[in-house]
Amino acid sequence: MAETMFGLKRSMMCGEPVMNDVGREVVMTGWCRKQRNLGGLIFINLRDRSGEMQIVVDEDSSDEVRSKAGSVRSEYVLAVKGKIRERSSPNPNMPTGFIEVLAEEIRILSEAETPPFYIEENVDTNESLRLKYRYLDLRRPDMQQKMIARHRIAKCARDYFDSIGFLEIETPVLTKSTPEGARDYLVPSRVQPGKYYALPQSPQLFKQLLMLSGYDKYMQIARCFRDEDLRADRQPEFTQIDLEMSFVDADDVMEVNEGFIAKVFKDVLDVDVPLPVERLEYKDAMERFGSDKPDMRFGMELKDISDIASDIDFAPFRVALECGGSVRCINMPGGAALSRKEIDSLAEHVKTYRAKGLPWITCGDEPRGSILKFVSREDLDRIYDRAGSKSGDMIFIASDINDVVFDALGHLRTELAERFDLYERDEYRFVWVTHFPLLEYDEEEKRYAAKHHPFTSPMDEDIGLLGSDPLKVRAKAYDLVLNGCELGGGSIRIHDQSLQKKMFALLGFTEEQAFERFGFLLNAFRYGVPPHGGLAFGLDRLAMLMTGSSSIRDVIAFPKVQNASCLMSDAPGIVDQVQLDELKLRNT
Repeated sequence: MAETMFGLKRSMMCGEPVMNDVGREVVMTGWCRKQRNLGGLIFINLRDRSGEMQIVVDEDSSDEVRSKAGSVRSEYVLAVKGKIRERSSPNPNMPTGFIEVLAEEIRILSEAETPPFYIEENVDTNESLRLKYRYLDLRRPDMQQKMIARHRIAKCARDYFDSIGFLEIETPVLTKSTPEGARDYLVPSRVQPGKYYALPQSPQLFKQLLMLSGYDKYMQIARCFRDEDLRADRQPEFTQIDLEMSFVDADDVMEVNEGFIAKVFKDVLDVDVPLPVERLEYKDAMERFGSDKPDMRFGMELKDISDIASDIDFAPFRVALECGGSVRCINMPGGAALSRKEIDSLAEHVKTYRAKGLPWITCGDEPRGSILKFVSREDLDRIYDRAGSKSGDMIFIASDINDVVFDALGHLRTELAERFDLYERDEYRFVWVTHFPLLEYDEEEKRYAAKHHPFTSPMDEDIGLLGSDPLKVRAKAYDLVLNGCELGGGSIRIHDQSLQKKMFALLGFTEEQAFERFGFLLNAFRYGVPPHGGLAFGLDRLAMLMTGSSSIRDVIAFPKVQNASCLMSDAPGIVDQVQLDELKLRNT
């Protein structure tokens, strides 16, 4: 029968004691990581989220204590009363490795079956098994450190924004369905049959209303929901550090958020972030790195060789240029040493991004290459010069419409860096990407779509292009990128009613459709709207990068898998017919 804590109260966590505590009587609680019975001595490693303490039972211990210690197994929950003493055989690899607790009393609060995997750091266990037994996975020290780091990041956000005058205000979780780029999760109303709430994809409309309501500086650690295909850095429910400010421009928003990033990296990781953060316009990011999320830790920038390619009699180059595309290349330092198998593997990789091939040329006294017979020595030297190549390097070339060229070479660039370890993995390189296109053309629906959302303001100098050349209009939008991963994004919003109407018209909404979907916001805009803008950080993604995790699932306590199910709780599940009847729904 399990014992109780009656008469005992925990006085110290397992990882707290230091040498100055020698001689102190303590009560510790936790889980047994392992027990070693050496006959005369019994050792128990007692673990809680603060760390681990060695508990020892020796020949002088009472028979009851020795009997209890001998029966303890892994993951038993214990309460131990005893005295801290110096260890005769220290373990310098353990934070508490110079001290131990000589047990005077042991209580077994709960027994445990053998767990399905070892409860230890960096356990080599199938992720599905870990997620099925997530409550055990969360006991592992490395997982606990990630959860603690996430807590510290969230606390730092609250403290920082509070210190500069932001108010934390909650926005609704049950709201109206509005088009925001992904499918909504819908909640049927019991009291209004046939009507549905939507879970928020973001607090966007409500935080804009708070600016109109005069709250000036808002922040919230907000839960958001999107019914979309999942991947390593995406979940159906996620958390944003969300904020909005009035009477600001893009520089103001970026400056405030640079301050937060500098503080959270210093407080949590003791890393100094140089300020101001580098800025890069979207057009330059695409042309130099092939991505609007450029990884700045390494070079291999894209180079436009279209003018040189126009003199080369190679059909793919000619076709690309005739259709208004381009021919571009990247130079890989030392790439001439790649085997043909490795080159073919890279060619297969870029096919994923619609590239039809991957011509290559080495740089050296005796160059090799898949298109060498088409290129004169003079043009070859021009390509070397443009690419910045030196002997031993490899040049990879893509030719197609610009979107394909950027996508293929941008992903090839990061694949080369990852596969051949061409960057410092513990380096943090931030960059702001600005001046995004306001609109993109949806070929499927044959209409313009907002690149960010319908409330993003165009650049003042581009407003005149809305009627004549909408795709050339740039937005007052900005993303903060870290090591090739978007940490957060935002924009200055439209606060002028006539401009907002023009934006809706461009997106294909009639006035009636706009009011049907956004009526409460548009009605509010009739009563005086301050210029405003904001940004949202992905808390999960920030925690993932700051803890060196490969997936946001590692920094979410109870995540979903790729089909949006929870392996631990078996959600989503079937509900009783009684519940369906109350909601006027039927189970198909």
